[in-house]
Amino acid sequence: MSNNEIREKRKKVICDLVKDDFYVPMKEKELAMFLQVAKEDREEFREILRELLAEGKLTLTVKGKYMKSNGKVLTGTFISNAKGFGFVEVEGRDEDLFIPEDKQGGAFHKDTVEVALLPAKTGKRQEAQVIRIIARGMTQVVGTYEQSKSNFGFVIPDNTKIAQDIFVPKEWSKGAMTGHKVVVEITGYGTNTKSPEGKVVEILGHINDPGVDIMSIVRGFDLPVEFGEKIMSQVERVSQEVSEADCAGRRDLRDVTMVTIDGEDAKDLDDAVSVVKNGENYILGVHIADVTNYVQENSAIDREALERGTSVYLVDRVIPMLPHALSNGICSLNAGEDRLALSCIMTVNPKGMVIAHEIAETVIHVDERMSYTSVKKILEDRDANEITRYEKLVPMFEQMQELSGILREQRKRRGSIDFDFPETKMVLDENGKPVEIRPYERNVATKMIEDFMLLANETVAEDYFWQELPFVYRTHEAPDDDKIRTLATFINNFGYSMHVGANEVKPKEVQKLLGKVEGTPEEALISRLALRSMKQARYTPENTGHFGLAANYYTHFTSPIRRYPDLQIHRIIKDNLRGRMDAKRIEHYQGILPEVTKHSSEMERRADEAERETIKLKKVEYMQAHIGEVFEGVISSITKWGMYVELPNTVEGLVHVINMVDDHYEYQQERYEMVGTRRHKVYKLGQKISVRVMDADRLLRTIDFEIADEGELEDGEDEW
Repeated sequence: MSNNEIREKRKKVICDLVKDDFYVPMKEKELAMFLQVAKEDREEFREILRELLAEGKLTLTVKGKYMKSNGKVLTGTFISNAKGFGFVEVEGRDEDLFIPEDKQGGAFHKDTVEVALLPAKTGKRQEAQVIRIIARGMTQVVGTYEQSKSNFGFVIPDNTKIAQDIFVPKEWSKGAMTGHKVVVEITGYGTNTKSPEGKVVEILGHINDPGVDIMSIVRGFDLPVEFGEKIMSQVERVSQEVSEADCAGRRDLRDVTMVTIDGEDAKDLDDAVSVVKNGENYILGVHIADVTNYVQENSAIDREALERGTSVYLVDRVIPMLPHALSNGICSLNAGEDRLALSCIMTVNPKGMVIAHEIAETVIHVDERMSYTSVKKILEDRDANEITRYEKLVPMFEQMQELSGILREQRKRRGSIDFDFPETKMVLDENGKPVEIRPYERNVATKMIEDFMLLANETVAEDYFWQELPFVYRTHEAPDDDKIRTLATFINNFGYSMHVGANEVKPKEVQKLLGKVEGTPEEALISRLALRSMKQARYTPENTGHFGLAANYYTHFTSPIRRYPDLQIHRIIKDNLRGRMDAKRIEHYQGILPEVTKHSSEMERRADEAERETIKLKKVEYMQAHIGEVFEGVISSITKWGMYVELPNTVEGLVHVINMVDDHYEYQQERYEMVGTRRHKVYKLGQKISVRVMDADRLLRTIDFEIADEGELEDGEDEW
């Protein structure tokens, strides 16, 4: 009998045992003794049990005892929690699995693990046990070094999800002192009873040194900062001027009046726009920098851009996807200079429908570099000085405004959802200290550009979908049915209703709801809950439509300087335009796009998280100067541990339930309310409230508020 046959026979013995009606669940050791497994065979026995778990033939009880199972072992990413327990994210599963503290099997934050489902408990999240660590997710941790009085130190991780400090022997401290921000390499991941160990590999500087706090976040997210020598030498060889030879075979649009419209501090200008009227129709040109002309497929620059996936916009710096010599140089559509572009020229009728379009390689010449502020002054404020300064361009801006309104109305008719939450604009001084925080409001100019880019993205996506060529789509799936039904039930409390079909909700229903609540006290509450019920948009090679935009076809075509998916589809478009899209190229793209889209989606999420963390850090730092002051805010979220309150400047802090001292408050989950048990005072989402700043902790990146009397309100919020 072969070893494999013997192993299968042993598996059958175990399976027959646990299926027996008289079987009582046993731990591994008990099972081994019951089956009389010799000590030298115990390791193989353990492996067999693992395999049976993986095959879904066995499962583990809460107490780690083996019994028969109906489910398979799942693979996912372990996410630790500062409170000791953890979760496992499993792809395709809407709800994470809960991992109790004693069921983590030595897993560390971000590890890829195999888990076995534990018996379900009524009304509780599905629990699981880690049975195997497949791959370690983190090899380095960024944190603050603390020197102990003994012959060692420890690193307190910046990532608050990592529950344990990292023990560092003195000989591995690299001379770090208390208060230093360090990068520590993990040498041992620890156990339930033993701390993880590591050695300091880099000292970033003292926690109070300018820029060290942001650099700690950069390193914590493993964001690449510098470009290698090979890449920079390739960049140096790129011409910084457009020659006549470069223009050969391209449509010459240098005589067409066009502008770029961006923020004042933008340096990488990757889109220009032009509008002219032709009878009652509008000819809209969206002209995008032809980055692929300078970034060849599989070159060192291209591989690095793919690895980065996206530019990362932090509060004090930009970590670009491409080196500045490209992104701010020859690839940037600088006014007054000839530039190579990929243009999508659309004929739009008065109803906002694209009745004809052309995608072409072009050469362009931007007439003026405009800012959102300047265009707003012309169109909204009717500022005489701005109108005089840009006199020749004003008619085009007015036509742009007309067209923008038509496009917005058209999207509204089909059900596109517009979540208009203000972004944060943060102003720092030369030392990186926040001196001002304010909401970054959308205006007529930002909305115009948004409308034109959306239309170009839709037009390009639809064109390539019907050509049945490999492509990258930006998809947004319909929300989870349960979440939408929960939302529909909740809004009934406020007298609103929402039609939920047998299979899924339509975007128009969400849009109608947002329209109904606009301007009401419950607007913030219901808008946020609607947003939370949505899924994340992602990049995919398959077109499944975009729920939020109510669009059947959508892609990202307009930002190849800062997003790799855009760069990727420019390459596909150009291959097609030049007649190179043969069977071999189709096969090539079909082979690479699944991984390109998956990686790009992951890098986008990483960039978003890093950006959020830097903003959160600077908000905490800003509020440290306002401790003790009273401001008016709005309750933005309610949980069992307290209420989050958002101030007009977008800063959010927590009023912890233990600091609500005028009563004993309980969380009413079904109504998202906090209710006093004695006085019956009710706090609701969206309610205005006066709060005093109690604390702002830079290490934990948390802000604590307490409720203040309205009479205590100072003038502090007026400056915001």
